[in-house]
Amino acid sequence: MAGAINPQSFSDSLVILGAAGLVIPGFARLRISPVIGFILVGLAVGPSGLGALVGQYPWLYHVTISNRAAIEPFAELGVILLLFSIGLELSFRRLWTMRTQVFGVGAAELIGGGTLIALGLYLLGQPPAGAFGLGLALALSSTAVVLPMVGTQNAVGRAAFSMLLFEDLALVPIIFMLGALAPSVAASPDGPWGELADTLVKSGITIAVMLVLGRLFLPHIFSQAARTKSPEVFLAASLLVVIVSSMATSIAGLSPIVGALLAGLLIAETDYHGEVEVMTAPFKGLALGVFLITVGMGLDVRVILANWPALILAVVGVVLAKTIVTAALLYLSGARKGVALEVGVLMSSPSETTLIVLSAAAAAQLILPSTAAFWQIVTAIGLTITPLLARLGHDIARRLEMALGEDTPEISEDHAEAAAVVIGFGRVGRMVCDLLDLHKQRFIVVESDPDVVAEARRGGYPILFGDVSRTEMLDKLRLGHARALILTMDDPVLSVRVTKRVRGWVPDLPIIARARDTDHAAQLYRAGASDAVPETLESSLQLAETALVDLGVAMGPVIASVHQMREDLRMGIKDAAQLETAPKLRRLRADEVP
Repeated sequence: MAGAINPQSFSDSLVILGAAGLVIPGFARLRISPVIGFILVGLAVGPSGLGALVGQYPWLYHVTISNRAAIEPFAELGVILLLFSIGLELSFRRLWTMRTQVFGVGAAELIGGGTLIALGLYLLGQPPAGAFGLGLALALSSTAVVLPMVGTQNAVGRAAFSMLLFEDLALVPIIFMLGALAPSVAASPDGPWGELADTLVKSGITIAVMLVLGRLFLPHIFSQAARTKSPEVFLAASLLVVIVSSMATSIAGLSPIVGALLAGLLIAETDYHGEVEVMTAPFKGLALGVFLITVGMGLDVRVILANWPALILAVVGVVLAKTIVTAALLYLSGARKGVALEVGVLMSSPSETTLIVLSAAAAAQLILPSTAAFWQIVTAIGLTITPLLARLGHDIARRLEMALGEDTPEISEDHAEAAAVVIGFGRVGRMVCDLLDLHKQRFIVVESDPDVVAEARRGGYPILFGDVSRTEMLDKLRLGHARALILTMDDPVLSVRVTKRVRGWVPDLPIIARARDTDHAAQLYRAGASDAVPETLESSLQLAETALVDLGVAMGPVIASVHQMREDLRMGIKDAAQLETAPKLRRLRADEVP
């Protein structure tokens, strides 16, 4: 009913959607990271910004967010979806190969950075237990801000991800450890250590059950969702898996982001991971923007101005300490100097999880509430400047590598050798793939029918499930690295649309398309196809070839004449299509002349 609608929800939605639709494109136009844009929006419209003036100017209520707690669940969802998307880019095999970096360098980075920061705080007068808690909190880095900027495919992204993954796994043990240091620890008969052991056992069982059930049921769930041909059902299934996995690990005592990462890993092992990633990407971006807005709402300009010398010293101290530890560990582990330095600067600011650990330390009475509030502002400032640090670290690292002669381009392992991309795996697509395989040409196939994908997988074909009618799916294929695009699907409208889109992105890519008839072939040529093969033309030529041979004409002359006629007819169609567009182009150029 209309009376049950909460007007605050509408005003909050207006602010968030306004930030996403108006403010962020403006920052992108200025080549400024959207991360800064979202945080500044939170600062401007939050309780410490324009929201503080609602009492004097009631109309500001509709363009501000006065209740930060109301949007925090959406912010948490953004971080969960981010970890889920990271899991989709990984695999258990790749994760296993990273175990040394995760549990070696990652653990050393957290312990080393936390120890150095704690030592500095202790020398400044902080009690030992409080310095230890603050050191661990400030040593954490932001998964939500760092990974969207660098990804996980290059050397910088892989190094950052390995350390961030260990930090996310260590979050719950850190909180329990702080509880063990609380003055009231003796009040519990078993103490927090017994509770920690119980949590680890329960979480281990939960993860094992999730692994088994995921491998058994997820392929069937997404197969049924794909058969409905409904994007809504597919999206609902994806979000259901994420939320159930996050709830399961949360109930077991672990962070919900661990469940989200595990859900992504499980789906990455199925044929549907590409489609799932495309479907959930818009929600991840918007929810992550909400998270960054809440970070900005934690900033209070008046408090910053009143304490700016101490805040600047604190931010600089944390950034320097973490940069030194991270860069040194990576360099000692074999990373190039430029990569080590870039990752060190990138990971130098505190994290959103820092706020959680600060709250736990304050609840355990290890630090004063005023101390926690001070370092919360430091954390918010650090998150705000992370994109600037990333840019600075990247520029310095490039100059260092060029000076040392280490500036060698890195090629993604998935695209080390360019391949042909075949869209459609019907009778025509299968024959094309068989011939490509016969001549030792690498290729990847994209098909939207889940039954066809499953059958092709059993046959050993390299095939992905995806709907190329969505631009996001075409983006994921990275056609700039391909040697050719081959369109074999029996959908004339879609093949023309895909040809036009791809030709606009990759002008030099050979596009070979299946056409129904000569008219469709002409449309494909006008859209930018390199070659279009009409089915009616080919069937006529094959029929004539068979008839001539049966009439006693020698095979050699017949084949030569058929090939010549095929070439003449196809070139005639192509030339006619180009002549149709040429007058239009000439008229446009004439109109442009002043």
